[in-house]
Amino acid sequence: MKYKLNYPSLMKTLSFLLLFTMSCIGFAQNNHIVKTEDGRRVLLKADFTWEYIDLVKPEPTSDNNLKPKESKNCGLTEDFVEPKLNMKIQGQLKRGKATIHHIKKKVAKDYNCTLDDVVLLSFSEHKAKGEYHFCAKGIKVAYKRIGNSIVKKNKFF
Repeated sequence: MKYKLNYPSLMKTLSFLLLFTMSCIGFAQNNHIVKTEDGRRVLLKADFTWEYIDLVKPEPTSDNNLKPKESKNCGLTEDFVEPKLNMKIQGQLKRGKATIHHIKKKVAKDYNCTLDDVVLLSFSEHKAKGEYHFCAKGIKVAYKRIGNSIVKKNKFF
């Protein structure tokens, strides 16, 4: 029995493996930003060189400046009314448990407060994604929804 090589298929496989290997090497060559003990940021380059991003040392601050300012109502007036959401989109999100009620429950859990303490300030909502701004215990917070996943804005994992 003779075995016949399929050269076009072999060439496709080899070229795919070569392309995959080259792209992995390319992604491995990233620059990194680290923070020194004195608070300055340093850019570590892939060619083993570095440079300061912040040329001036940051002034030491007290812990009071680092905490978010808490107010009882986030600067809201007494007659503030929460904006109304699109009920058609909310109906579609009900199955995935990603309605505004579910998002408020997550915010209340994250900030250790009740649902009544969470006030919707503004929103931008579509079927596939949404962005919501809340006032929770006097702190302004932002959450985003991608599909049915709800996460705090600017938080990756």
